[in-house]
Amino acid sequence: MAATSPDTTSGWLTAPHAWLRMFAIGLLLWVASVVVTALTGNTNLIPTIVLLGSFLVPVTAVVWYMDHYRDQILSPQRVLYAFVVGGVLGVLGASTLESWLLSDGLLVYVGVGLIEEGCKLLALVLIAWRLPRYITRDGVVLGAAVGFGFGALESSGYAFNSLIVPYGHVVVLSLPRLVATELLRGVLAPVGHGLWTAIFGGILFRASGNARHPRITLGVVGAYLLVSLLHAFWDSMRGIALVLTELLTATPAQRIALTSGLLPPPTPAQETLFLILQWGGLAVISVIGFLWLRAIWLSADQPQRYPPPESVPHAAPA
Repeated sequence: MAATSPDTTSGWLTAPHAWLRMFAIGLLLWVASVVVTALTGNTNLIPTIVLLGSFLVPVTAVVWYMDHYRDQILSPQRVLYAFVVGGVLGVLGASTLESWLLSDGLLVYVGVGLIEEGCKLLALVLIAWRLPRYITRDGVVLGAAVGFGFGALESSGYAFNSLIVPYGHVVVLSLPRLVATELLRGVLAPVGHGLWTAIFGGILFRASGNARHPRITLGVVGAYLLVSLLHAFWDSMRGIALVLTELLTATPAQRIALTSGLLPPPTPAQETLFLILQWGGLAVISVIGFLWLRAIWLSADQPQRYPPPESVPHAAPA
């Protein structure tokens, strides 16, 4: 009988630098899909572009967490389950509540932050119910998985909407708009939903301790409210930057519009200041989130390392 060759794909997700390999291969496949679609005009490839572009960075980020935190309790299967199931539950819950409860207004982004972070928190609680243990770093990784799953699905929707451009009485498919949206969402993905859910995931698991299920304490509620506030500032930063730009450099016509309750777009002369304020604000929010997550991670106790099954000594026969 011929000897079987070892399966080189086993353990691929937990191999060193698997995240970098996944990102490079996925990026090449996405670029190839865009090029072939542009050359052939084959719209059947549009879903491939949307899915690859929307999931590439979130999946890579989850694999990065697993590459830097390997543990027998938190298996790749459990993290993948959190990514898919937690992400879908969060998106479905947020979509339902936002359609019921939100309307246009000054505080709409606060409502979006509270609803989306609340749905992700509840999804994480369901995913983590009756785990063998609750330690901080497990919560960070599982929370990141749920958040990145949510973000990937949300980005798919934004990409699809950017593709469709009404043009009179017809609809035109715009590949450049789709590509631009996916590039922007991909660049911002690491400082979005995955970061926020990782933060209160770590705090949730720390608060749960030796309990049999996740515990919602005052500390968890406080973290949820702060994360929701950061989320709201992130979503509203374009409007905040626009208001600040016009308060600092408003033209006479803009002052008249502002007194009427209108918010006119920036003039070409104001565009640079507007972009600096917008992207500078997003950078400040991102740094706050990363420093908060880093403090949670570094203050966490290391999990107990269990020996692999084959190394556990067997009891001597009676």
